Amino acid sequence: MTFSWEWLSLLARAARTRRGQIGLVVTGLVVLVAAVGPFVAPFPSTVSQTSPFASPSGTYPLGSDVIGRDVLSRVLAGGWLLLGVAAASTLIGVGVGLLIGLFAAYRGGVVDALVMRIVDVFLAFPPLVFALLLVSVLGSHVWLILVAVAVSHAPQVARVVRAAALDVSARDFVRAVELLGTPSRRVMTGEILPNLLSVVMVELGLRFTFAILLIASLSFLSFGIQPPAADWGLMINENRIGLTVNPWGVLLPVILIAVLTVGLNTFTDAIARTSLGLERSTERLDLVASGIASEPAL
Repeated sequence: MTFSWEWLSLLARAARTRRGQIGLVVTGLVVLVAAVGPFVAPFPSTVSQTSPFASPSGTYPLGSDVIGRDVLSRVLAGGWLLLGVAAASTLIGVGVGLLIGLFAAYRGGVVDALVMRIVDVFLAFPPLVFALLLVSVLGSHVWLILVAVAVSHAPQVARVVRAAALDVSARDFVRAVELLGTPSRRVMTGEILPNLLSVVMVELGLRFTFAILLIASLSFLSFGIQPPAADWGLMINENRIGLTVNPWGVLLPVILIAVLTVGLNTFTDAIARTSLGLERSTERLDLVASGIASEPAL
């Protein structure tokens, strides 16, 4: 419960900063389009309505795509699956990476070395190459894309979490709890994990951004979400041949992905800055309490 309140408190503090507010507004607009879009799309996103690459008109505000489907309807219906798969893969990847990094840091020694060498093997493969290899062998299924993205995230998160957990594991309060005979599982989850809150939150934001770009890249390369499904990455690939005739089928998905990425990175940066400020404040209070530093003058 305490960890949950700390998590919410950090998000609330970041959201109150100007940088965090800008990131939330920008991200929220794109997420709103993706969530509400399928319900307000004027036409079915998979049905041809007019001639290919028709120019914008009163009936079709953004014209049509490569086979005559309404671009506006495709855009409105093409974000929810992308964001859903990205969110699920991010949660799984960060969760697995967190467990691996925390376990390796706390156990140390041979266990730590062995786990990190296995992590290094996975890190040797670029995420896009690994995902392409997996889907090209087993097929382009949504669940497989989710797994591929999650697996590509886990080693990177594990290494970051391990570095932070090594520092926390060596602190006096952790040693004191260990001397009391507290089980290792409770030490990791009750003492070390809450002190990795800011690291986990920043990783969630960054990995979510990378997941969106990776899934969109797979769709662009025809290895991701398959037609006739509406998907922003797939739309860019399908409509690039008509870019000079009707650019909206390419430009609008690109703009939405770019805006979402900027918004997420801005809010993630706000979280990182807020957590850094809290850590400095805590260190200052510790120094004051120990008599090393003086209290600030009123």
